[in-house]
Amino acid sequence: MRVPATNLGRLTATATAAAVGVAVVAVLVANAAAMEHDYGDALRKSIMFFEGQRSGRLPPSQRVMWRRDSGLHDGADDGVDLTGGYYDAGDNVKFGFPMAFTATLLSWSIIDFGRSMGPHLNDAIAAVRWATDYLLKATAVPSVVYVQVGDAFRDHSCWERPEDMDTPRTVYKVDRDHPGSDVAGESAAALAAASIVFRSRDPAYSRLLLDRAITVFEYADKYRGAYSTSLRRAVCPFYCDFDGYQDELLWGAAWLHKASRRREYREYIMRNQDVLGAGDSVNEFGWDNKHAGINVLISKEVLMGRDDYLQSFRMRADNFICSVFPGGGPSHPPQIQYSPGGLLFKQGGSNMQHVTALSFLILSYANYLSHANHHVTCQGYTATSAQLKMLAKRQVDYILGNNPLGMSYMVGYGDRYPKRIHHRASSLPSVRAHPGRIRCKEGTRYYLNPGPNPNVLVGAVVGGPANLSDAFSDTRQLFQVSEPTTYINAPLLGLLAYFYSHPNLSN
Repeated sequence: MRVPATNLGRLTATATAAAVGVAVVAVLVANAAAMEHDYGDALRKSIMFFEGQRSGRLPPSQRVMWRRDSGLHDGADDGVDLTGGYYDAGDNVKFGFPMAFTATLLSWSIIDFGRSMGPHLNDAIAAVRWATDYLLKATAVPSVVYVQVGDAFRDHSCWERPEDMDTPRTVYKVDRDHPGSDVAGESAAALAAASIVFRSRDPAYSRLLLDRAITVFEYADKYRGAYSTSLRRAVCPFYCDFDGYQDELLWGAAWLHKASRRREYREYIMRNQDVLGAGDSVNEFGWDNKHAGINVLISKEVLMGRDDYLQSFRMRADNFICSVFPGGGPSHPPQIQYSPGGLLFKQGGSNMQHVTALSFLILSYANYLSHANHHVTCQGYTATSAQLKMLAKRQVDYILGNNPLGMSYMVGYGDRYPKRIHHRASSLPSVRAHPGRIRCKEGTRYYLNPGPNPNVLVGAVVGGPANLSDAFSDTRQLFQVSEPTTYINAPLLGLLAYFYSHPNLSN
């Protein structure tokens, strides 16, 4: 079962948003000190979640002990080594598009907030490397990107542990004749961003990542097309590209510019910003749509007094803030809705993917504004960096338990959290507890079991409330609300790191 795309149903300002916009400001203030959180503990657990999602041969440092090696022959039928990487969510398929986006956001979290991660930084870096080691394998053949391992339809008809997989591990790729600029552009972004993470820590690995990012981007740009057109029967409706490949080309170029400082990427961005739609979808950001992220990422250079000719991106980043900030009152409501409990809400499945990704952008931009001593001027009001940080903190606190239900949406954090998450490995008995194979349909009884999952997937953040009522149903069958994903957690690392070092927002 899959999490729908990030932009299923674009929102405009509504009467609900107008009314709730005012209420959210009050909620932010009222709940700022309602419950204190251990952000360091939440950060540690959010990183540990990625260990529970690992595919391949597990290392001696593995902390999620109920998992075992899996997918050890991935790619072998096609003569390639595609072992490793991450399962994206609660299934056993390796989807390259969301995995690359996860790697990009993990790296961005470390680039901007790594200094705030304290003793957890090395584990966060290890989470990045687990993804990039796989992406290097997936991009090892020139003008080819391996984008998926596993027949998603066959996989989704079973409920079995990754250690027991007996569904086809079919390999899917894009190449010159079957383009995939979106997944290739995101892969280039991930490799480039990670090269920054490893620049001083492992220079040789960093150079390898950057060199590969350059060649993958060249392929993405030269052979243009959406991978869901080339591979529709394999990737849709799971991670179908609903927004087109253009944003991933700008996104990849932006990260290559940041990583390499080469003029050619800056000129590419300037030359292509209109044709590739830099001004589209001002408040969309996720595995499928990079527009808001592009504008925030590039705006840092402008705010730092460099690349003034990229002011158009700064203007669009400001527009993003105005579209999400609930401080304008009824006359200027946000374009994004908020629940009565203060949770940012967008239509479509797995709302927490929007919450963490957009909150990450809000916090990152607030930091850039703070360092530059700027604020955002919206129509009829202003948004300061301090207010934006409080908005992001409120979203994080909601996830951790400051919500009408008084429960954490992070598994293993706090006294109350989801116990019946939509996740095969978590819901089936571990190999240690049940050494015998559990075949495809034999897992159905565990899927239907109303009891808690036997294995606690520490740090997993589920999809969360399905509508504006702040209600949540802790049931395995509702994957839209109970399934965790790597791309929910990836931006959350940066948020938690910042509030770990700034718990009171005093600076």
